[in-house]
Amino acid sequence: MRVAVLGASGFLGRRLTAALRARGDQPLALSLRDPEAAARASDGCDAVVNLAGAPVSARWTNRQKAAILASRTTLPHRFLDAAARLERPPGAYVSASAIGYYGTSRTATFTEASPPGEDFLARVCVAWEAEADRARELGMRVARIRTGIALGAEGGALARLLPLFRAGLGGVVASGRQWYSWIHADDVVGIYLHVLDGRADGALNATAPEPVTNAGFTRALAAALRRPAIFPVPAFAVGALLGEAAMIVTEGQRVVPGRTLESGYAFRHPHLDEALRDLTR
Repeated sequence: MRVAVLGASGFLGRRLTAALRARGDQPLALSLRDPEAAARASDGCDAVVNLAGAPVSARWTNRQKAAILASRTTLPHRFLDAAARLERPPGAYVSASAIGYYGTSRTATFTEASPPGEDFLARVCVAWEAEADRARELGMRVARIRTGIALGAEGGALARLLPLFRAGLGGVVASGRQWYSWIHADDVVGIYLHVLDGRADGALNATAPEPVTNAGFTRALAAALRRPAIFPVPAFAVGALLGEAAMIVTEGQRVVPGRTLESGYAFRHPHLDEALRDLTR
């Protein structure tokens, strides 16, 4: 299978291209900075995976908000417009999305059938997925992967936490009661391969079957590293650092992978304690 990977240089993009190559597929690393060039390069590919997007884990200035939205809507729109002119457009379009789609809640449990939220990140995700769905007009099979907190030692949230926890400076964030819908990076890649192999499409949650609270996550990571975690991080400190983007850390959502499990995907790392031991060995 020949797969064009947009955003191949990122944390998950590197893992996906390596996994594709390891099983004998031909990943083609492309950038969405020039959507028209990327579309031309994807001519004749079996599928496109779009993992590109400006980071959301940064202070949301007006400029950053514009970049977050444009990288997930304007640039994919231009890519698909150019793909419509290809002689042999790809047969499938697999787009990243995020569980931010659902908004935040301390009490609700979200599945792929749940409605979207109303905050900034939810609106971005709705627009992001709407652009992905335009690929159907080109005859492509479309999937939208709503990813939770992807854990990997070399990138994402865990890579930022490990130095603090290894130094014994970790602790619960804000109340600790906010939900963390986590997933091992190996399973994120596994879900993408599952979709590329034609076993599922539409909206799929890329989250482990057992979400935990921030307090539960903190205990599990401290135990995996055999270090104390006694330095709480108050909500105001996170707010001072990240501004509006602090909601990603201090709020949360309990998301379960209903359609993902129904499609037959078997998680390699369904339990947090084992996943963290694997990642911190």
